[in-house]
Amino acid sequence: MTARTLLIALAAASLGVCTLARAGAVGETHRVAHTPSAALRDAQHRDELRITVWYPAAGNPAETPLQIGPPEQPLFDAGRAAADAPFAPGRHPVILFSHGFGGSARIMAWFGTALARAGDVVIAVDHPGTNARDPVTMAGSLLVWDRAVDLRAALDAAGADARIGPHLDMRRLGVAGFSMGGFTALVSAGARVDLDHIIRFCQSHAADATCAAQAEAPDQTMAAREQALKAPAMAALAKHAGDDYAIPGIRAVFVMAPGGIEALAPASLRTLATPVSILLGAADPVAPPASNGKLAATLLPHATLKTLPGVGHYDFLADCTALAQRQEPLCRHIRVLQQQTHATAIATAEAFFASHL
Repeated sequence: MTARTLLIALAAASLGVCTLARAGAVGETHRVAHTPSAALRDAQHRDELRITVWYPAAGNPAETPLQIGPPEQPLFDAGRAAADAPFAPGRHPVILFSHGFGGSARIMAWFGTALARAGDVVIAVDHPGTNARDPVTMAGSLLVWDRAVDLRAALDAAGADARIGPHLDMRRLGVAGFSMGGFTALVSAGARVDLDHIIRFCQSHAADATCAAQAEAPDQTMAAREQALKAPAMAALAKHAGDDYAIPGIRAVFVMAPGGIEALAPASLRTLATPVSILLGAADPVAPPASNGKLAATLLPHATLKTLPGVGHYDFLADCTALAQRQEPLCRHIRVLQQQTHATAIATAEAFFASHL
């Protein structure tokens, strides 16, 4: 057992919930990749894929708060990092990260910066057409397999970058995600998309929240999505939904409150050889555990499942400020202290990745 593995294992063992000691400073840097699939999903048809990288930083650079919302009245506190700080020497494990539907890399920075502080390089993206910074599009909602394409493009861009690439240990590659990001992580590891499967599921389980329009796109009902899939251009793209979008070299998958599991072919989950760790909130009304995380746990041959009592879906977003608790609908239903949920997620993920990477 390495010193890093021992440190993380001890942290994870303490009451199952902990606050990791500050192992070092964290840097944050940004890049942009260009892909045809981004242009298909972006509302303005830009081919840009925004990339955020969190990493162990050298020395003691000044970290600044990572917040979301007006500077004088932020809604979310997402962590701290030093902009464009120098990398800590050496090569580090790499974790790809995918946000949820209508989310962003920044709103999951609490997770990414924590892994970076423990020694990992975390490469996250803003998925075109389904992120909080741009309009949500029907193409972004339907072309879900292209989310895995985004992670592959981000990894390739980071690996080719003169400043980032020398610090990536591609032999130790993992992937993580929240909500639809959990779905993305599984596709990146080799699960196959099956749109017909989720259509059949929703025809017989219309009341399941999986089949409802998302809060970020209330007009995108299941009926509207089915109709959009019939358009010739979209139908032609959908023929490739079940292709293999696995990213070579992924050795471990960590997912929080995964959604969209009914859109994955069950057979592809049953044969997935990669270890998967699943963390759920028992009170999740958005990605119901029975048709998502628990279902995945029953199908995946190498999955572990941890369920947090009283925790909902948006508990896994960045910390809601006092202002957000009063004004932001996503924050009003949080019943368990977010810092506790986050600490459990961080400890569980770090112990899991340390054991497999």
